[in-house]
Amino acid sequence: MAMSRKEEARALSADEHGLVEKSHHPAVQDLADAELAGLVKLLRERRDKAQSEAHRRRREIRGKGAPKGAAASKADGGSQLKLEVLAMAMRRLNGEAERRRQLATRISLVDNARKALAMKQGAGADGPEFNTRTAHKGMRAVVNQRAPNLVRPMELGRQRKAAKVAQAKRDAR
Repeated sequence: MAMSRKEEARALSADEHGLVEKSHHPAVQDLADAELAGLVKLLRERRDKAQSEAHRRRREIRGKGAPKGAAASKADGGSQLKLEVLAMAMRRLNGEAERRRQLATRISLVDNARKALAMKQGAGADGPEFNTRTAHKGMRAVVNQRAPNLVRPMELGRQRKAAKVAQAKRDAR
């Protein structure tokens, strides 16, 4: 579900809000790769902390866990909202990191293809040198060691069918 930045700001503390603001579109593309990795690490820690807090509060509400304070929590809407905001920010940052990884992969692939083309063109058209592992005068035929089968396939089929018919006659008795 889409959430406005005003709702995000209401759910987060000031330092968390600063981190989440960096995960939105124009700001996330201005980050360097090292900054992006650091931001992912920080935001993941905050998200995990919020997740454990939300789970703890839910257990308190159900009566399964001991209350952290004097009384058990009555609602966990705020902690759920905070968790949702941090999870969406993580999703945005992971998407940006994946986009950058794919872009670097494509650039690397193009560079490697250009390098391979340059090497191929630089090798020359006269072919490989004499002392290389290539067949210069062609391949030599290897004699087949298996004895040839002298029985015609048609004869084999005829005998197989005759055996089936004879067995069927015996079974019918």
